[in-house]
Amino acid sequence: MDAHSMSVTSAAGKKTSRIYQDLKTSRLYGVSSRRQSIMDSVLKLETLDPSRRPHVGIVGAGFAGLKCADVLLRNGFRVTMLEARNRLGGRIFQERLPNGHLIDIGANWIHGTTENPIMDLVKETKTTVGVWDNHSCIYDEDGRLLPLEEGEKYSTLMWDIIEDAFEYSNKHGANIDPGRSLLDFFQEQVVKRIPDTQEDYQRQRRLLLHMAELWGNFVGSPLRTQSLKFFWLEECIEGENLFCAGTYNKVLEKVAQPAIDGADIRYKTRISEIYGKSMAQNNMARVKTADGQVLEFDEVVVTCPLGWLKKNLQAFSPPLPDRLCQGIQNIGYGSLEKVYISFGTAFWLSPSPGESRIVQGFCQWLAPNYAQDSNPNRCLSEIVELGSLGAAAHPTLLFYLYGEQSQHLTSSLRSLPSRKEKDSFIYDYFKPYYSRLPSYDESNADCQPTACFATDWLDDDLAGNGSYSNFQTGLLEGDKDVIAMRSGVPKEGIWLAGEHTAPFVALGTVTGAYWSGEHVARRITQGYWRGREKEKERGVVGVVVDGEKGAEIQG
Repeated sequence: MDAHSMSVTSAAGKKTSRIYQDLKTSRLYGVSSRRQSIMDSVLKLETLDPSRRPHVGIVGAGFAGLKCADVLLRNGFRVTMLEARNRLGGRIFQERLPNGHLIDIGANWIHGTTENPIMDLVKETKTTVGVWDNHSCIYDEDGRLLPLEEGEKYSTLMWDIIEDAFEYSNKHGANIDPGRSLLDFFQEQVVKRIPDTQEDYQRQRRLLLHMAELWGNFVGSPLRTQSLKFFWLEECIEGENLFCAGTYNKVLEKVAQPAIDGADIRYKTRISEIYGKSMAQNNMARVKTADGQVLEFDEVVVTCPLGWLKKNLQAFSPPLPDRLCQGIQNIGYGSLEKVYISFGTAFWLSPSPGESRIVQGFCQWLAPNYAQDSNPNRCLSEIVELGSLGAAAHPTLLFYLYGEQSQHLTSSLRSLPSRKEKDSFIYDYFKPYYSRLPSYDESNADCQPTACFATDWLDDDLAGNGSYSNFQTGLLEGDKDVIAMRSGVPKEGIWLAGEHTAPFVALGTVTGAYWSGEHVARRITQGYWRGREKEKERGVVGVVVDGEKGAEIQG
């Protein structure tokens, strides 16, 4: 994880950029502000009778579902939300550490600040955000803190290669072998940028390739698995990446309020089967709950995570179209996990005796060879330290893990019976890293861990046993896969929303989930509005409940 911007498209390039053309199409959806206001008025005027209001069921109450509910409610629809958990927010959720500090266990970044609605909500709710300078604190394979200048060199080289990979993928994607990975690109570039004429070039190349593995903390999967052909889909909204220091708590409350006020929210309601309109004589879509209850709706919006969809395709009747199933199965799903460890004080913000360096913001330990017992595969570690976040600061280190390391840690913790044993395992596992930070003194109580928390999305079937979407090697039509999921099956009254169906520039982000829910609600609303206009032209009084109308609008 890093605060580095992941937007490389210039202002001039937006006119031809696939990322930004897709954003324009999927966000505006061909509806002008005037037409949208007319649509709102028509629906609100014509749906005053509760018995005539189209009824939409939304499966899942994360950001996509909550925003979808908001737009539908504002346009006069009746909305029922079916949430398997006992809370709202999905993968946006907070826990409180034993020391009283609130932490995000899901998303805790805002990816891009330019025309980002999440940034607007952050400002509106006065949520504290954090941003650090990009000074690099990097420990090498032997646990030595690299000189600042050397660390900056590797960090700059890494991000230069990432930016070049974006541009290369965007320009040559159609001709790139689907089997080529982002690691392949890095290996080629490292040789070019660090020629064998440089002193100690082998060590430099090795350290830079270790640095490259930090990309896994963005996508939740190893570098070697990430598609170069579709790397352009990882580009994000313009602007900074900001850490949500005050947590997403207030933003979630703001997004959820319309649904709380206007929707029928049914908690602890797990869905087992979803039926399209063709399966019923009355042209209604239906869902069956785990306890056997069958609910009917005019439309059903499924906002379950991509990982859940992958494991539950059999829940849909009739089966989802082949192209949609291919999209669901083709797009990758990451395994990012987080571990918070709190201490008596943020000792790393003070230099060790006789030294001048502190750790502020980010810190990485590259391929450690000094933790063989706990980390035999030498997986890197990265932290964001939370002790320098101003009013939201607390003496806590946030570790990011992915791939085999996150799998090992979560499975090990699951095997331990007591809270005490789990905490001890976490402290021992990460001690080789935090004990190297400035001013660490094992005899000083302020340097001893006081509390910890580890996520386990990999064991959460409602989260799809993972984190969020990414793009794996072997992918042939990644952009079309996303569009297929985004399109849903309108003629069956089945729609999909979530970060995996977002505009390309926001895939895998909170903003993407938010936009996807808005997008589906607009499509449903526009479909009913168009249907009613046709009914009026024919002089027919009544409600259009034929989701087939929505099929006229492209995703």
